[in-house]
This record gives sequence, structure tokens and C-alpha cells, in this order.
Amino acid sequence: MASFLKLDLDASFSPGTGITEEQWGDAAASLEAARREMLQVDSELFNSQGPVPPEKEPLDAGFFEMPERILGDYRDRGPASELGQILSTAKRIRDLVDRVVILGIGGSYMGARALMESCCHPYHNELPRGERGGRPRIYFEGNNVDNDAAQGLLDLLGRGRTANNVDDRWALVVISKSGGTLETAAAFRIFLRALRASCNGDEHRLSELVVPVTGREGKLYDFTRALNCSDTYYVPEGVGGRFSVLSPVGLLPAALMGLDVVRLLEGAAAMNGHFREASFEQNLVMRFAAACHLMYEQRKMNLRLLSVWAKGLEAIGLWYDQLLAESLGKQEQGATPLTVVNTRDLHSRAQQHQEGARDKFILNVIVERWRRQPLEVGVLEQNQDQLNAIGARSLPDLMTAALKGTNQAYRDDGRPTADLHLPVVDEYHVGQLLQMLMLATVLEGRLMGINPYGQPGVEKYKQHMKRELGL
Repeated sequence: MASFLKLDLDASFSPGTGITEEQWGDAAASLEAARREMLQVDSELFNSQGPVPPEKEPLDAGFFEMPERILGDYRDRGPASELGQILSTAKRIRDLVDRVVILGIGGSYMGARALMESCCHPYHNELPRGERGGRPRIYFEGNNVDNDAAQGLLDLLGRGRTANNVDDRWALVVISKSGGTLETAAAFRIFLRALRASCNGDEHRLSELVVPVTGREGKLYDFTRALNCSDTYYVPEGVGGRFSVLSPVGLLPAALMGLDVVRLLEGAAAMNGHFREASFEQNLVMRFAAACHLMYEQRKMNLRLLSVWAKGLEAIGLWYDQLLAESLGKQEQGATPLTVVNTRDLHSRAQQHQEGARDKFILNVIVERWRRQPLEVGVLEQNQDQLNAIGARSLPDLMTAALKGTNQAYRDDGRPTADLHLPVVDEYHVGQLLQMLMLATVLEGRLMGINPYGQPGVEKYKQHMKRELGL
């Protein structure tokens, strides 16, 4: 039987500062009602494609059943399915180029970046092509308007010089549902110009090297149709940007990276089944949402500190920051997310976490088994650092000691924490984690009585930016 994430909330029941047993018991009925709203009311409304009540508009609930839908289509139709076509495109691009630039902002790139940093080799882009299994180097742009960063990437890509072989060639994946996001649109125009120059005027080759992921109408759709792109993929209707990581938005980049996208989706589908069927006391999604909600409601802890105990999980934390901030933080009663990477950030933030304001609920994300052989500290003839005494201990041993020492310091000071355990960081468990965090965010929103979907603040920003530019 496949392993599953585990959630330990024991340290959340800190006397005088954490959740009480009575509060926990009272929350169960509310969580059950919120789950029913998601599974019955929201799902039925979404699947009926009928009118949506104003308080639920927009209803971007399409992310929930998406993993099962994509997997079912792939099993039924194989290469003709959407996932089959994504895998075919990824193989075609991998055979043609050595670099891929992914253009997108917010949820249009953060999920792909999270998948790359968690599941690829930590130095994927630095490895020779053979050691990457022929998979391209991956770069992200269009997520800012940083002039020097864009210029630096153009330097790396050859600044439009003619590409004569695989090592010189590169491709563009541009992700935007509407094509109206200025940062991504401007980057697309700039990098398309360089890509066209590298193709030496060969418009057919250019059309092979640009792959859009967009809506079925809009500026990017029209633009890329005019380019006659060989392949185009679509953001599903009813799937908002920050919930799109398991759609073609994240699956195409993941396939280009050589990740096992089937296992990624299977992990998400397993979390869906668990959420539907498990009782409150066994349900990771419900228990996670309940703990976060109670910490704010009862203890006014409005800062949610995602403390990841592996470097490769930092981008997942940043993706979650955006998910939570845009879904729940737009309300007065919403939480403010912050990701830290331990043990690194302990040396810059430890005193604030342990001695500062009691406004933080600390969520540890812990890796139980590392993918690589443990590295020992080692014994040297020179022992000025006095580490020969722990020479036989490994880096995982040091990480475990740091985690235990930190959690004990939190307990001693009455700082509530929760521990979320990943058996190993791979596609299956990352799929579970991403889907769990999306489900828990929506569930918490329903519990709060707010709509977790939509992006009112982002739309206002876009309008003001375009007005400043005279667009």
C-alpha cells in the first residue's frame, strides 16, 4: 500500500496558548458542514454549469476532480488524451532543444517552479545533457519586470544568434489564461523576438518552439494562433491560476522536466479520496484546516509560518504563500503566510519565533526519508572544530537534532506547532501535498463564510498599471 502524509497536531494543544480539547470537539461539526458544502453544493453547482449564486461567484471548483478526470482520460485514450498529448509534446521539445524558458506569473509559474525544486535534481540546470537524461534546462521569466534579470537570461540564450544544433536551440512555454497580464505579455514579446532571430527567419521552426497554455479565447490565444503554434494547451474552465498546478499549467513543465506526471496526479487523486471518505479525526485536510482556523479564531494567530525542513520544499512554501494570501488573506479575518527554510532561517529568525509576539502558528513540513545516501560528517586529523566526536553522524542526524531541539524550545515557551510529515519528496507525495493544501484552503474559506476564489486585488492592480502606461 502506498505511503501517505501524516499530520501530528499534539503540540498544537499547548496549555494556555494552543487549542483546547473542547474547542477541537466543537469544531468537528463545523468542519463536516464545510466539507459537505464543498463536496455537494459546490461540486453540484460546478458540474451543472447552471447559474451560480452571487456569493459563490466565481466558483473555481474545477481543480478538485481534475486529477481523476485527467487520469481517467489518459487510461481510456492513451496518446490521444490530453495527458498523452502533453507527454508527446514534452518529448518533441526535449529532442529539439537544450533550454526551455517558461513565461508566466503567479499561479502560472509558481506551481511549475515548486515541482522543479522539489522533484528534480537540486542542480538540474548545471548538469551535462547526458546526466539530465536529455531533459532541457528550465528557466522562469515573465514573473516580474526586472530588466537586468531578463537581459541576463537573454545573454545565456545567445541573444538571438542562429541556433545550429540541439545545444544552441531553446523553446518558449508561455502560460496565461487571458494573455492580458502585462508582465508575461511583455516578456513574451521580448523573448519571442530573440527566439525568432535564433530560428534565422524560419517561421515553421518558430511555431514548433512556442507552446502556449492559455484560455480558449483572449489575447494570447489570438497571438499564438497567428504564429501557427504546433501545440496549444488550455487552462480548464473553472480552474483559477493559483489552483492550476495539476492542469496543463503545471503538467507540461513537469513533463518537460522528465517528472512522473502520472504519479503526481495519482498522489493528488489519493488525497481527494481521503478527503471525501475519512472521518474528521482521521482526515488530514479537515484537521489541518481546523487547527489553522482555531489558532486564528481562538488565539488571534494571524501569521501562518510554514517551516520547511528541506531546501527543495521552499518553492512549495512560496506557492502556498500565494495560494493562502489570495484565497483567505484578502479578508480582514484572513491569515498572513510566511515560508521559512530550516535550519537556515533559524539563524536569522529564531529569536522572533521563540520570543516575539504570540501571533504565529508554526507548521513544520518534515521529510522522513531522504532520496540520497546520508552524508557523514567524517573524522579528520585536524579537529580544531571539535567535530570528530560526531564524525559518524550524518546530515540527516543533524537535521533531526535541529528539528527536535527547535520544537522543544517552542514547547518550553508555549508556542503551538504542527508537524506535517512527507515519507519522501517525490512526485506521488508532492501531489498529495499540493492537493491537500488546496483543499484545506478552500475548506477553511467555506468555514469562514467567505469565497476563497477570485482575485479582486490583482484585477485592481492590473487596471491601475495599465492606466499608468496609457493602455
